[in-house]
Amino acid sequence: PAAEEPPAPTEPAPTPTEAGAEATPAPEEGSPAPPAEPPASKPEPQPEKPKEEPPSSPLSLAVEEVSENSFTLTWKAPEHTGKAGLDGYVVEICKDGSSDWKAVNQEPFLSTRYTIPNLSSGDKIHVRVTAVGASGSSTPATLEQPVLIREILQLPKIRMPRHLRETYVRRVGDAVNIMIPFQGKPQPEVIWTKGEQPLDASRINIRNTARDTIFYIRQAQRGDSGQYQLSVRINGAEDKAILDIQVVEPPGPPQNLKLMDVWGFNVALEWTPPVDNGNAEIKGYRVQKSDKKSGKWFTVLERCTRTSCTISDLIIGNTYSFRVFSENSCGLSDSAAVAAGVAHIEKTKTTYQPEKIPQRDMMEPPKFTQPLTDRTTTRGYSTHLFCSVRGFPQPKIIWLKNQMEIREDPKYIAMIEQGVCSLEIRKPSPFDGGVYTCKAVNALGEASVDCRLDVK
Repeated sequence: PAAEEPPAPTEPAPTPTEAGAEATPAPEEGSPAPPAEPPASKPEPQPEKPKEEPPSSPLSLAVEEVSENSFTLTWKAPEHTGKAGLDGYVVEICKDGSSDWKAVNQEPFLSTRYTIPNLSSGDKIHVRVTAVGASGSSTPATLEQPVLIREILQLPKIRMPRHLRETYVRRVGDAVNIMIPFQGKPQPEVIWTKGEQPLDASRINIRNTARDTIFYIRQAQRGDSGQYQLSVRINGAEDKAILDIQVVEPPGPPQNLKLMDVWGFNVALEWTPPVDNGNAEIKGYRVQKSDKKSGKWFTVLERCTRTSCTISDLIIGNTYSFRVFSENSCGLSDSAAVAAGVAHIEKTKTTYQPEKIPQRDMMEPPKFTQPLTDRTTTRGYSTHLFCSVRGFPQPKIIWLKNQMEIREDPKYIAMIEQGVCSLEIRKPSPFDGGVYTCKAVNALGEASVDCRLDVK
């Protein structure tokens, strides 16, 4: 204090009685200069101190365990600890309804886990943790909800079944009945939400027991799709899980199917995707043709992933119509897009010039131009197998089932018309399933094609 007083009065300092004797040698020896230096050195550290910010708040404060008379907290170190680092943490508690905060540790400690003992069962305790450093204390990190002091014999844990960890897919109109087990003692609180909102009780029924929760929808609609959040809580301890439900239905038909071009034995088609995909990704398109003579539809392409295609090997003289179905994981669309126009495969006009056209040997062994395709049918509903063959002289057609020739059996009707071979199987049973073979034989050789028929 004696050193601080002289710089303030400067020149009037020699006038006091007690300091008069001491002040006379001071101006001679230049003593006023030294007291001026210390004040100059003291203000320098003062502006530096405000630059040292206190630590930031501790992170992720949570309750790890609760017992009958204590509970354990965990947290993470703050993002910013200051230049001097942390001295430790101070934990404070306050009973619910009171504003009297009390520190539970006398000295700061560096552990990020702390057990608060000697509490009364049934009390609700608010908790906050402050980070303390040389530059000051942080803003406290506070638990949002008070901790109820009662014994947790088993922490809450949701045991999500394996098939529910991925998207759970159901068809429109199907029932959704899901049971999700969990554990925890005492009885946990079970909370279901969708988009952080309570569930619609008029559509979704939730039933909880001590060991599981049941999620039930009588008839699923597409609006029931989405992510549902399940939370199981005991006091401050909590476990969460996500249930992702997708309700699908068959897609709508493709749009704007057009017959773009006809040349030779070929036809080009184009279309656009359906307006409604049935709440599921479109896997492809099924393209079918029908000739005017038979009026029957035949599949020429399955799971076509593009929105255009070329159909080849059409028969001269026939007039064809075309249609396209869209398909998703639920199945084919209920209706098809039908092309407005028809394609007539005309015979190429030629001028007969016998002197220029050498004689050709028209004989050729049988060759299948359209193979059999695997089919699935329903018991009791007649089905047809089709393929196309060419050869000269006209080959003899033999049908076999599982390598056994089909002879005069009233269950089967075999026909051949303009090279198109058909086998009608009347009202099949599961016994009629198997591998069917169409064999064509003439004097120059033979050929065969196979397919599998499944009867469900």
